[in-house]
Amino acid sequence: MYAVFKNGGRQYKVQEGDVVLLDKMGLEPKARVELDMVLAVIKEGTPVYGTPFVQGAKIEAEVINEGRGKKVVIFKKRRRKDSKTKRGFRRDFTRVKISKIVA
Repeated sequence: MYAVFKNGGRQYKVQEGDVVLLDKMGLEPKARVELDMVLAVIKEGTPVYGTPFVQGAKIEAEVINEGRGKKVVIFKKRRRKDSKTKRGFRRDFTRVKISKIVA
């Protein structure tokens, strides 16, 4: 069984036991999280789609840790103009392990 859920403007396809990087939630390690924006649940080949969310479906997860991702560099250059900009950022994330999918 797997599910598709929404978090922070992104959609994730997960199964039980998967480890996913979500947007920073500000939680301690080993804390429990319930993700209730479930868009679809596929169980034994039969899909259940929500409009927009599946009623009564939720995903239970456990926080592993929080951290920051690799630096992403944004470099813009306009040819022959001597115009360039270099910026970057690091994404804050919460690493969670999916423990149970309730449909």
